[in-house]
Amino acid sequence: MTLFKRTLALSLALLSFTAFAKPQPILVQGAMDIETSTLVNALEDAKETTVGSWTFWQGEIDGYPVVVSRTEVGLANAAASTTIGIELFKPKYIINQGTSGGHDPKLYRGDIVIGETSFNMGAYKSEFTEKGKGINPTKWQNFDVTMRLRENGELVEHKQFEADPTLVKAALSVAGSYEKGKVVKGRIGTADEWNREVDRINWLHETFGTSVEEMETSSAALVANAYNVPFVGIRILSNTDQHKQDFDPQTAVDCQLYTIDVIKALISNQ
Repeated sequence: MTLFKRTLALSLALLSFTAFAKPQPILVQGAMDIETSTLVNALEDAKETTVGSWTFWQGEIDGYPVVVSRTEVGLANAAASTTIGIELFKPKYIINQGTSGGHDPKLYRGDIVIGETSFNMGAYKSEFTEKGKGINPTKWQNFDVTMRLRENGELVEHKQFEADPTLVKAALSVAGSYEKGKVVKGRIGTADEWNREVDRINWLHETFGTSVEEMETSSAALVANAYNVPFVGIRILSNTDQHKQDFDPQTAVDCQLYTIDVIKALISNQ
């Protein structure tokens, strides 16, 4: 075989591989069935996989591979399921979405927050105080999350995790079609907490600039950061004690429908 024929055969083989190789999927997360069932139903040819306690559904939206992950509730579950999801599916992007409690008094139930940043709202340290001097949570200090860079082993402290700007832009690009409330950029506070003391909610908002609170985003963002996978959090206010608005399960559906529009926007830009 001549050099030309060998080169031509190799080129054709590479073109054939490229034509049939599937792109990296979009991994979209929700903590509970109520936060994932609409996404799963939107998948074409969904295939279920369970690893440990964490379940994933592989399928397609508009012909593009998408994996829906039910992370389960809380920081530990979010970290574990995100790690498994990255190792198993090698996603191009990660979107963490779901319900949240409102902190910003300008926001109401049904409004959506695109998390430009997220942080571990439950990581605190307190100064030494003598016995009998009482407890004062307003003096507790939030402390940074320390991570080790895999490139050189250097320790790096993170006050927060920043969302990928491209994903933030995509998440905002479909805001004009959302009719259930406002869509804004904001800061997501993550903790294994459900705060209903309005004075504490206001203190958190005023001290840390939180828009909403929930239990998974910053933990998933930490793992995504470690693997260098672009990440964004999308959270809908399902309830807010700022306005005495209780939990509405329909908001979980609305957030998923909004996220599907974001996924389609990302796909159309590929």
